[in-house]
Amino acid sequence: MATPQGPKKLIGHILLEQGVITQEQLDEALNVQKNTTEQIGRILIDLGHVTEQDVLRAHAEQLGIPFLELSETSVDEDVARAIPQSVVQRYNAVPIRRSGNRLTVAMSDPSNVFALDDIRLITGYEIDPILATADDIGTLISGTDGAGGQEELQDALEALDGGLGAALTDELDIAAAGTDEDVDRAQAMEDEAPIIRVVNVVIQQAIKDRASDIHVEPDRRGVRIRYRIDGVLHEVMRVPKYVHAPLVSRIKIMGDMNIAERRLPQDGRIHVRHEGKDFDLRVSSVPTVFGEKVVMRILDQSSVLIGLNKLGMFSETQAQLESIMVQPNGMILSTGPTGSGKTTTQYSILNKINSVEKNILTIEDPVEYQLPGLNQVHVNRKAGLTFASAMRSFVRQDPDIIMVGEVRDLETAETAIQASLTGHLVLSTLHTNDAPSSITRLVDMGVEPFLIASSVIGVLAQRLGRRICPNCKEPYKPPAEALHRVGFNVDDMENVVFYRGRGCEQCRHTGYRSRTGIFELMLISEEIADLCVKRAPLSEVRNAALASGMKTLKTDGFQKVMEGVTTVEEVMRVVFTAGGA
Repeated sequence: MATPQGPKKLIGHILLEQGVITQEQLDEALNVQKNTTEQIGRILIDLGHVTEQDVLRAHAEQLGIPFLELSETSVDEDVARAIPQSVVQRYNAVPIRRSGNRLTVAMSDPSNVFALDDIRLITGYEIDPILATADDIGTLISGTDGAGGQEELQDALEALDGGLGAALTDELDIAAAGTDEDVDRAQAMEDEAPIIRVVNVVIQQAIKDRASDIHVEPDRRGVRIRYRIDGVLHEVMRVPKYVHAPLVSRIKIMGDMNIAERRLPQDGRIHVRHEGKDFDLRVSSVPTVFGEKVVMRILDQSSVLIGLNKLGMFSETQAQLESIMVQPNGMILSTGPTGSGKTTTQYSILNKINSVEKNILTIEDPVEYQLPGLNQVHVNRKAGLTFASAMRSFVRQDPDIIMVGEVRDLETAETAIQASLTGHLVLSTLHTNDAPSSITRLVDMGVEPFLIASSVIGVLAQRLGRRICPNCKEPYKPPAEALHRVGFNVDDMENVVFYRGRGCEQCRHTGYRSRTGIFELMLISEEIADLCVKRAPLSEVRNAALASGMKTLKTDGFQKVMEGVTTVEEVMRVVFTAGGA
């Protein structure tokens, strides 16, 4: 494999040297780049000056590796079987040829070190990557007709699909026990690769199942693996106890964590690419009496860019929110328990108002999603970088909009409020049950009521409720006493059709698939501001908000019930039990 010498050339200069573009075309693209976050290659493609293949050839030269010419390439069927089909599809990587102990692999992302590491460990060869377009990789994959699919991995996938770990257990038994003839050799060859495949399958299947978290939990006799799907945990498989140590070690290696430290909690981060989408896994390990428990939070980088109109807000609520988020200054708070979608809402607001003319700064703990055009800062308490200290520095950075991950204490609250009073729009979150409670929460922290009244312009409380599965959705008539218990007037419900999910394969027989937001937006009117200054009780603030048109979480949820989006039981679960009734 060629190795680039000297400083790395820029894509634009390489294309210029190759004679693909002229200096005038490069200057035009560079002028466009000044007002956008796009890379120069993408800009040149959009301007029609180059093709995607031209840019990729330049990228290959920049990396110092060959570029795949599909017309001049043939795949050896025996070589194609060196990599399991699932790994081929996961990494968009196809083995082309073999020479001695080196394997040449065509890849759409040859800079993916995890892919190179996994392929090297699975095959036992040193890897020479070649850059190829995604379309050419797809052509090669279809040409191999599924070559490389190992029976053990297919069994593992089928076992995981069915929620059973039997096939995986068989595979791991082989790796752990080896053969009678040469146990040491078998362990050396098989002990590593199956664990890598198991971890990859667990992560890949979780992404396919739309899970938000993966739990690896040891107990006295084995290891339980659970996925949190649509806010509810499901056990998907169990593996033998002896798998626990290598399983956790592999996850720690991927997350750049200390595998030798098992007594203290650790945090890490894993980046994976699945079916053309980028995912970050935030890894947390804690020691338990049966060994380390690991939880991986799956962060879909595209999920925070879905837009306000896809969060589940009714049009009137969204219009009210949009009216305050374009204000030049003030403070907008999102409230709700952990896992209620506050971060997604905040990012959706930022994405909506983000533009080249605005300087947006965020301080988060941790930075979960990286958004183009934002200046995002990670809390580092050991170095003295807290929410409050970052906020004090932010105001000297000429910001237009500031996002504070969470208001946790008086210092952070006062600093954020001062920023909103001095001409900045500030977004932040609080942990309260409903919107009116946020006012009393800030007062309880020690913030002066007159500061709250003059800075806060809106509070959005929210929950996440599961949607009825569209595949098995059916009408039904809930019992009258159940409707009465949750506040429905049964006499007014004669002509209302209620729906529920019957349960099918697509929703794992739960009757629900995906989630929607349930919202309560309180705009700070003059009356509410006056009540705040007077330190009025919560009940008066809530009544004033209702009088000014605020729709409660309960009302918003039940309106979604009547429109067939969710069920009475789901609204009861996420709203009433959380104290938001």
